[in-house]
Amino acid sequence: MITNIFWFIPVASVLALLFAWYFFKQMMKESEGTPLMAKIAAHVRTGAMSYLKQQYKIVLLVFLALVILFAIMAFGFGVQNKWVPVAFLTGGFFSGLAGFLGMKTATYASARTAHAASHSLNKGLQVAFRSGAVMGLVVVGLGLFDISLWYLLLNWLIPAEAADPTHKLAIITTTMLTFGMGASTQALFARVGGGIYTKAADVGADLVGKVEAGIPEDDPRNPATIADNVGDVAGMGADLYESYCGSILATAALGAAAFTASGNVELQYKAIVAPMLIAAVGIILSIIGIFAVRTKEDANIKQLLKALATGTNLSSVLIAISTFAILYLLGIQNWAWLGCSVIVGLLVGIVIGQATEYYTSQSYKPTQRVSASGQTGPATVIISGLGLGMLSTAIPVLSVVVGIIASFLFASGFDFANTTMGLYGIGIAAVGMLSTLGITLATDAYGPIADNAGGNAEMAGLGKEVRKRTDALDSLGNTTAATGKGFAIGSAALTGLALLASYIEEIKIGLLRLGQTTLEFVDGRSIEIAQATFSDFMTYYDITLMNPKVLVGIFLGSMMAFVFCGLTMNAVGRAAGHMVEEVRRQFREIKGILTGESEPDYARCVEISTKGAQKEMIVPSILAIVAPILTGLIFGVTGVVGLLIGGLSTGFVLAVFMANAGGAWDNAKKYVEEGNFGGKGSDVHKATVVGDTVGDPFKDTSGPSLNILIKLMSMVSIVMAGLTVAWSLFG
Repeated sequence: MITNIFWFIPVASVLALLFAWYFFKQMMKESEGTPLMAKIAAHVRTGAMSYLKQQYKIVLLVFLALVILFAIMAFGFGVQNKWVPVAFLTGGFFSGLAGFLGMKTATYASARTAHAASHSLNKGLQVAFRSGAVMGLVVVGLGLFDISLWYLLLNWLIPAEAADPTHKLAIITTTMLTFGMGASTQALFARVGGGIYTKAADVGADLVGKVEAGIPEDDPRNPATIADNVGDVAGMGADLYESYCGSILATAALGAAAFTASGNVELQYKAIVAPMLIAAVGIILSIIGIFAVRTKEDANIKQLLKALATGTNLSSVLIAISTFAILYLLGIQNWAWLGCSVIVGLLVGIVIGQATEYYTSQSYKPTQRVSASGQTGPATVIISGLGLGMLSTAIPVLSVVVGIIASFLFASGFDFANTTMGLYGIGIAAVGMLSTLGITLATDAYGPIADNAGGNAEMAGLGKEVRKRTDALDSLGNTTAATGKGFAIGSAALTGLALLASYIEEIKIGLLRLGQTTLEFVDGRSIEIAQATFSDFMTYYDITLMNPKVLVGIFLGSMMAFVFCGLTMNAVGRAAGHMVEEVRRQFREIKGILTGESEPDYARCVEISTKGAQKEMIVPSILAIVAPILTGLIFGVTGVVGLLIGGLSTGFVLAVFMANAGGAWDNAKKYVEEGNFGGKGSDVHKATVVGDTVGDPFKDTSGPSLNILIKLMSMVSIVMAGLTVAWSLFG
């Protein structure tokens, strides 16, 4: 079913891509500055493209293996939808393309931002932020384009059943969910690989350069500094791309499920396109917000944060108003209360963002206390940061709890028994949170661009006034990056819950594909699968806390979060160890580096980070794919539900802890570097550098990757649902 209003969705996605192209062209018109600045930027670009080339080779092999597996399941055993292999590939392709375009833009923007900052602070902010907007608009543009394209294709190819026309839309939406697995798989490789790459370089640059050699962070004499600049932009936006697609797809599937039993195709169609339309309008409003961001000269961190908040808040207020209009014009029942569910999602995102800013910005007391703890050495810095990270989980968790209950009740008509509509409300709340992702991701991507601009200015020896401006932009970037991670984690919680509900819907489709038409209960009752509710499936599979298979799954899911973090943390440690030895070797063997008479071998450090990332990212990423499959084959549907619950709950809290602790350690160092507690070179500074080094893999590798782990396990479970219902050892 297609109506005229649907065409607004692909049009909005194309508009996002056009504005991304416009902002890219505007950025490219800016000068890269001096020949030395251009040379440094060229080194970073070369390293970035070399890294991506190697990463995509490995990812391609993994994708080919999975496509063969899906094809065998679909065509050999009939337990899989025949469109899954192609949908999986397109999801991975668009996710990879978004990462490539974002990295390309970021590596061209850093020197131009540094040069723009030599003119004015506002000019530097404009170049960096609108370059970040390229990534934000590319992500939402490609994501929504892929979604609308698949809907059009499947609507044309899948025939409607005369007996039950609503079944067609249910099949379309559950099939579309599978391309989310491709996006999630690519995103996990990008985030894990990029996190290992950048932190190996960053730790090497900090420990040997700053602590041992006593030279600045981005000093051109430091061999690891180019690799560090390359890694800063690796994997950006990957976690939010698949959150964006996942929330829309899961909500569409839940919308189809909510109205399947009614037999009303028109209502079902409206529930499916509602999240897509909200996202499409969000694109337009994000573009408006991007143009609203500007600041004055000599602005401090709070004023810079206010400048960015002006754009994001404007977009949020406008989407809140627009949502009610969209739902009203669609004629969805309970449209006003359903609109309130979207507002809940927006508010949860804002609360998590503000809480993250409070706990990680050096403008507030929690991070300042971490800096002060450096007066008694590195150990107390680490203890203080760990404590802060643990305490910081309270507000995000409580806000998500309130968000889940409120969005469920609003959508269900304040009836806890109306599970299907309540879950649809949670899904649409996640869509609301991510509806203005175009500008939200722009503020996140801005951070690494500003950081690299500061590095370029340092290595090129620009004046103190320029460094002061780039330092201000960089400090702002640390906070926006931390806020972006908090936002990503919050969206992962709501999206993960929506995907968990969608898994049950996929189980229904899997049973029908196997020829089973009724559910036979132990008490002798039976019900047609097409008419069964979520509660019926919970009863049929005995998904209760007293079922040992559910408990086993919960424990396995919780364990997965910690094992995954352990693997990625150790991976950073091993790769960083190689980098430390290489930097020490160059200082020892290449005469004249520290005096500036010789140029370090930057390429060798880039190569070490690239090889380390490619080698170390494989095991954690494959584990995230294999765990749901094995759990399903051994413990069946009940075990998988437990796994997803355990992974979602534990992974969410652990991700908040790691991101905030890491962000606080980073900005505690920045606070000291601003001249507090003795400033650069003091014992307090050295102590906070150690804390920052510990926090680097927390906030840039393990923490952000957990968001994707949560959703990838859900996506894999959904794709493998047909196999799980067909056979399991204890199912």
